[in-house]
Amino acid sequence: MNYAQQKRILDVTLALILCMIFLPIWFIVPIMIYLDSGFPIIFKHKRLGLNGKEFYLYKFRSMVPDADDILHKHNKKMLARFRKGDWKIKNDPRITRLGKALRSLTIDEFPQIYNVLKGEMSMIGPRAYVQKEFDEQTKKYPQTKKYKEIILSVKPGITGPWQTSGRNEIPFNIRAKMDANYANQKSILRDLIIMLKTPKAMISKW
Repeated sequence: MNYAQQKRILDVTLALILCMIFLPIWFIVPIMIYLDSGFPIIFKHKRLGLNGKEFYLYKFRSMVPDADDILHKHNKKMLARFRKGDWKIKNDPRITRLGKALRSLTIDEFPQIYNVLKGEMSMIGPRAYVQKEFDEQTKKYPQTKKYKEIILSVKPGITGPWQTSGRNEIPFNIRAKMDANYANQKSILRDLIIMLKTPKAMISKW
């Protein structure tokens, strides 16, 4: 059995186990989101998957419903800060009160288990990048262009080397190198080590 087959078995097994362990979350969180800021409950966004094929990544919505329009159409100053900050904004005003709690516990990421079961993502892998982000960041950091093909040679993951090593504090050039190193050195043992580090990384955000 090769790595890809082993990885798929690991992905499906872990995804089903997590679905059962956190079953109450699938009922409680949607109600909380609705009471806090209405519909929609799920946010979907196009990301780059295996070999650069785009797919819709799913999350529990943690921002106001029109967050993308606010950023890209109605607030040029915020968009400039967003791009300058490596596609991140500190204390983003679009995040809802509940959204801050969901993000601090990484609960907003739970619907990506559906992406894993569909085969679009893995439990462990590089970050799922946005096409425009990847294009702009590789222009800002030209030395990272060599990593793009390597990173996209594996499925993106819910957790991975970046997610367990500092997350938002890590600039794009370092993050891309970490993701490329993962893709070059992938192994089931390394995946299991990253998985064991994930709970601590989740708690450290809180």
